[in-house]
Amino acid sequence: MRLRLLLTDGTGLTSRQVATQAATAGHAVDVLAPTRLGPASFTRHVRRVHACPPFGRDPEGWLEACLGALREGRHDVLVPTQEQVSILARDASRVDVALAVPPFEALLRVQDKVAAAATLAELGLPHPTTVVARSVDEALRAVAPVFVKAPIGTASAGVRRADDDASLRAAAEKFLCEADAVVLQRPLEGPLVMAQSVFDRGRLVAWHANVRAREGVGGGASAKQSLPLPAIRDALDRLGSALGWHGALSFDAILANEGTVPLVARGVSIIDVNPRLVEPGNAWRAGVDLVGALVAVSRGEAIDPPPWPVPDVRTHQLLLAVLGATDRRGVARELAGALARRGPYARSVEELTPLRRDPLAAVPVAAAAAAMLATPGAARCFTGGATAAYALTPAAWRTIVG
Repeated sequence: MRLRLLLTDGTGLTSRQVATQAATAGHAVDVLAPTRLGPASFTRHVRRVHACPPFGRDPEGWLEACLGALREGRHDVLVPTQEQVSILARDASRVDVALAVPPFEALLRVQDKVAAAATLAELGLPHPTTVVARSVDEALRAVAPVFVKAPIGTASAGVRRADDDASLRAAAEKFLCEADAVVLQRPLEGPLVMAQSVFDRGRLVAWHANVRAREGVGGGASAKQSLPLPAIRDALDRLGSALGWHGALSFDAILANEGTVPLVARGVSIIDVNPRLVEPGNAWRAGVDLVGALVAVSRGEAIDPPPWPVPDVRTHQLLLAVLGATDRRGVARELAGALARRGPYARSVEELTPLRRDPLAAVPVAAAAAAMLATPGAARCFTGGATAAYALTPAAWRTIVG
């Protein structure tokens, strides 16, 4: 059945991947975005970009624009692809199309990092040694190195690594200017694992996990490899079922370095919870259609038992690799490697901007490469603007819960 979908964001990586998968499944896809320069504007898979205010600056204005777009576009399903899930969970009753969001009370238990740390501890889920500090003096009692985290912060904007007392003080002072607490976590050694899932009123209906094989700009994953560990599935199931979750739920974790212990037997430690879908491209290539599951749950449709993801499936995001290069030679090396399908691009599939029957997808990569070749520090012009368009800010969060 061909459906008309509206994605809540058109500037982030997740939205771009969701658009590709939804359009490939035969659906018509529109997006909301405060700018036409986002990646969802450069693909044939998006039919229309609806203008809206930046979510972090004006969440209530964003909601009104969203409701207006739904009325105008006669959509069938609203698909949260970024932090807008927070206000949609609060005001789900105002949305008159199919939508899967968690109860607002459940979202409150994981949206900010202070609440998430308490929830993980309460449920006995593995996580790093964590301390909540409500003043700079309390924060300085921690022994560096530690990660200092603001309660509300999208991507890496709300995280600082402090390796000494001076950097610990600076990070604590910065975050406590906008919040009444900060989270301090001990660093762990091991690769980063990204886990995603979809729940139907507390029942796990689809899940996936991949390891970050290469780090790109801003800490993102420029290369991934599917790694469906039983421990990750169990942690997702315990978290989502305890919260009565409905819709998408993701977390980041560190995979313990345990010498000769096989990967499938290693434990994980959860470092961040995201009440939304995060970059489902690797899952799609590994045989798990998280987007399709989310649409089905939104419409109240029955879903077959979730398939087990195929292991060792490799995907990459050339745009993140180019923006993460440190010099012109690095940019050229990434482009040449992708073109020749060698190095990290061997046996790997592009998940963010696939060019097959979609020549517009080359525009963001070409623009980023040209900018980086001209000025190697141009990456912040691409990443900063994109995150600001959808990020949940402390002020926006206070508005939503106020």
